[in-house]
Amino acid sequence: MYAIKISLTLFLFSAMVWQGKTQVSPASIPVKSFHPVKAEIFMTAKNTKLQLTKMADAPFASMVQPNEREVCIFLDPSRTFQTMVGIGGALTDASAEVFAKSSPTAQKDLLNAYYDKEKGIAYNFARTNIASCDFSSDSYGYVADNDSSLASFNLEHDRKFRIPFIKLAIAAAGGNLPMFVTPWSPPAWMKDNKSLVQGGKLQKNCFQIWANHYVKFIKSYEKEGIPVWGLSVQNEPMAVQKWESCVFSAEDERDFVKNFLGPTLQKNGLGDKKLIVWDHNRDLIYQRASVVLGDPDAEKYIWGIGFHWYETWTKSGMQFDNVRMVKEAFPKTNLVFSEGCVEKFNLDSVYNWSLGERYGHSMVNDFNCGTVAWTDWNILLDEMGGPNHVGNFCFAPVHANLTTGKLIFTPSYFYIGHFSKFILPGAKRIACSSNRDKLETTAFLNPDGKLVVIVLNKSNDKIPVNLWIAAKAALVNSLPHSIMTVII
Repeated sequence: MYAIKISLTLFLFSAMVWQGKTQVSPASIPVKSFHPVKAEIFMTAKNTKLQLTKMADAPFASMVQPNEREVCIFLDPSRTFQTMVGIGGALTDASAEVFAKSSPTAQKDLLNAYYDKEKGIAYNFARTNIASCDFSSDSYGYVADNDSSLASFNLEHDRKFRIPFIKLAIAAAGGNLPMFVTPWSPPAWMKDNKSLVQGGKLQKNCFQIWANHYVKFIKSYEKEGIPVWGLSVQNEPMAVQKWESCVFSAEDERDFVKNFLGPTLQKNGLGDKKLIVWDHNRDLIYQRASVVLGDPDAEKYIWGIGFHWYETWTKSGMQFDNVRMVKEAFPKTNLVFSEGCVEKFNLDSVYNWSLGERYGHSMVNDFNCGTVAWTDWNILLDEMGGPNHVGNFCFAPVHANLTTGKLIFTPSYFYIGHFSKFILPGAKRIACSSNRDKLETTAFLNPDGKLVVIVLNKSNDKIPVNLWIAAKAALVNSLPHSIMTVII
């Protein structure tokens, strides 16, 4: 009878999904139902050959009451939080162009490295740009100047590199790769500065035309055989950049969503697409949420709020509390990390361990603040950190050296993989607590009933740690400057 109850609980949990913006009542498994036997360990560590390497299993033994001297991570699967949507990266023009210029062997290796569930890190989420962005080789659009009817709309530019690349990624992911799409700028003729770059604002008389443009893009991509899961309103709407950019104040975005974009999506049969606002840094995220989500007529169209990590330019840290505050204030709204990369590319630094640790630190804390999807920026760049038409060269998890034909896997690839390879869509974050500041941790309950625990150690110390659950513990070693995934 007891086994039947456990099986029923697991069945109910695996059936729990997000429906639009409404979360189904969380299914949890009582701690007393867990009888852990062993911990399966995967490790990546600095100054070792460990790269998502399978380690020896650790057995569980009785530990009724830990004392303060013992380092512990406490797990409680009876307390569950957000449901995971996915983890992945952006399929940009730059990534597509570098991929096309790579050898067939490198192409196959890259697709396996990102999307294969056994050989790679099992990406299951994606983003791409609507028209050009900085990581395009040129600036371009889809319609002729002053064509308010959008009759001239065509995807010829994207058919050269990006559309074939996205189709290969979808196939490599098993035929299902949820993807959201984002514009960096409306066409220049729709803006008050008559330019794709240096900010500018969408002219009021072009609001409906621009809303129609999203519909054109989504339906055109889907006609090409590329499903679109969702969209964000504007990339970095408070940034005035030397590349494609457009400024939307919080009030602008609110009014555009509620009066134009939201109704237009609904009218054209695209009301099921997940609409994401903000799509900029953590520093101003609460202000944007309070204005846009605080209006019921706008909020009803919005699935989530996206954010980036470039607020560090303010030297004020990564400001995770701002993300947590949005989740606390607007609990029905989904949080999406929609872009991040390390800037100022230097080929000599591709193996710098800090690249990975920044990702690990961000991902642990973003998930602990309630984030349901995490999207890296370009999945592939060349040995110069591009192509990029304004010289804004950056790091990616994987670089292709087009001179040697070799792929370069940076530490960030392996750090992301410790999450993406093991945390499945539909997983629920559970209560997970470390009693030492040197260990950052988060944990999830997968739909198959297995626990996934991430342990990040950015210190110089080797730390023995007890993974404690239901009066049992498994003793594992967290190596200096390492990340560890434990499957229970």
